[in-house]
Amino acid sequence: MKYTAILLAGARPGRDAFAEQFGTDLKALIPVAGEPMVRRPVRALLESASVARVIVLAQAPKRISSVLPKDRRVTVRKSKGTIAITLLELCFDKKTAWPLLVTTADHALLDAAMVDEFCAAADADLAVAVVDRATMLRRFPEAKRTWLKFRGGAYTGANLFALKSPKVAAAIELWRSVESDRKKGWRLVSLLGPVILIGAALRLLTIDKVLARVGRKLGLAVKVVRLSDPLGGIDVDKAEDHALAQTIIEARA
Repeated sequence: MKYTAILLAGARPGRDAFAEQFGTDLKALIPVAGEPMVRRPVRALLESASVARVIVLAQAPKRISSVLPKDRRVTVRKSKGTIAITLLELCFDKKTAWPLLVTTADHALLDAAMVDEFCAAADADLAVAVVDRATMLRRFPEAKRTWLKFRGGAYTGANLFALKSPKVAAAIELWRSVESDRKKGWRLVSLLGPVILIGAALRLLTIDKVLARVGRKLGLAVKVVRLSDPLGGIDVDKAEDHALAQTIIEARA
């Protein structure tokens, strides 16, 4: 199964102090190891055997397009005001080529192996990639991530989502209600009802059971995919992440 990859390269409203540290006003254009950050995940998607085409969504499509690899499989479109609205429009667009693989411009350490591992395991209406804390800390003991704790482990998001059909619009509508507060995962869980909230908060449920119950509530099959590579859980969202990504890329070279 070949995916249409959707890469989100938009900017938040107002000034971006993080981007300004690197002489730009767009986070996607922050240089990482000598090239604009957005180019790295786009290249990973193009190298993946699971991806047929890449659509980059940005508020400044011409500027983003100018730094991307020249490949006929890549197109750049203007995004809407928020991630949720942009994805909902894709859900209701009859021209959308399903399934969709969604990732972000700040996933600078993404590689084709991660993409293929995730896509091979994403056999559900909606699949979400995560990295568990034990996997991350074995390799990066000083890593500071946002951890959601469940029975059996704690996890950080890996910015990879598989959407199999327009049915996922129900999940995106839910996401839209908390989009401005997306780092506070418990708020999202709280919207799904007291049983799920209490079970997760008291760590009575594993992450798999929480997402399975979320899916039943939304009429979807929802699956969590644990990535084997901890680099999947590192996005470039602050200066410490940038320094870590640069170190890792230089070590690879």
